Parts: sequence; C-alpha cells; structure tokens
Amino acid sequence: MKSICIYCGSGFNGDPELKESVEKLASLFISKQINMVYGGGNVGLMGLISTAIMANGGTVTGVIPQFLFDQVPHIELTQLIITENMHQRKKNMADISDGFIILPGGLGTMEEFFEVLTWLQLGLHNKPIGVLNVGGYYDHLFAQMDVMVKQKFLRQENRDMVFNESDPEVLIAKMDQFNGITDELWFKERNLT
Repeated sequence: MKSICIYCGSGFNGDPELKESVEKLASLFISKQINMVYGGGNVGLMGLISTAIMANGGTVTGVIPQFLFDQVPHIELTQLIITENMHQRKKNMADISDGFIILPGGLGTMEEFFEVLTWLQLGLHNKPIGVLNVGGYYDHLFAQMDVMVKQKFLRQENRDMVFNESDPEVLIAKMDQFNGITDELWFKERNLT
C-alpha cells in the first residue's frame, strides 16, 4: 500500500493512549513511505496525525471541500485538493487510496467507514479496511455488527471484511495481506440463512 486514507475525528479527547497510538501510526506511515490521505483539516485527530507525519518528513494529501477550506484551520501539506462538495471529496479520497484506516471519530467518521465498507461489499473497490480500535473505542460498534449477523441482516463474510486491531503495526500488516475477494452472491441470495 502506497497511500492509505485515514478517517478520524475533527475532535480529540486528550487520551494519552490514543495520542501514543496515533503517533505510532504516523511513524509507520513514514518508515513504510505510505502517503496519508485525509480530510485536509488541522483540528482534532486529523491535525494530530497530519502534523506528526509532515513534521517528520512524511507525505500527506488533504482533500477538502471549498466551504470547509474557508472555515477550518489547515497546515501546509504535500498536496491539497479542494473539491466542490462532500461527495467529490469522499470519491477523490477513495480513488487515490490503496486502503482505509478508521480512527476514533464521530458521525462523519462513521458515515465514511460504512460507506467504504458498503462499497467493498458491493465490489466497487477491493481495498482493505482497518479499524484502529484504541482502548476499545469501537467494541460496541463491532458488537452491533455481530447482532446484525445474528439477526441475519449481515452475512458473517461481510462482517469479517474489516480488520479490528488495537496495534497500528498489526493492523497494517493484516491490511497488507488482504486478498480483495468479495462475495459476489450478496445480491442473489436475499435469504441470509
């Protein structure tokens, strides 16, 4: 993977464990020469990881719609792409990335995560998706996905397409091994039994 998209919060709760994990992820991006693609802002976790990568010689591509560019603080990046709207932003971020990592965040992060996961299920891309689950932040989300499987609204194969790890190094190693094979029969078999 030469370029990985990071979805994360525009806020940061000050958790030292999360900060340490994000800094470790930034170091891995630099050592493996992975370009980070993200939403272009300099606030919260977005700012924490982009600043860490840029300050230590890495590369970062920010993708931001004009209306947010005009409102949100940003830093000098390797590349900054300004789009007309959020839809173009998300498509651009996905198109130029070889994989996706989800860090803690709020509604926007959840929406981006489930969109690329749905696209993977539909076969619209074959890129790995990993959740950096620091301090159990996403434990309840994965438990809900297990309920969806149990209640037969989600197939186990699709649930298993996401890597769930608390260590950035383990997460990237697993993402590197992703085979990109998706279930082509999801739309034919409406009965999940």
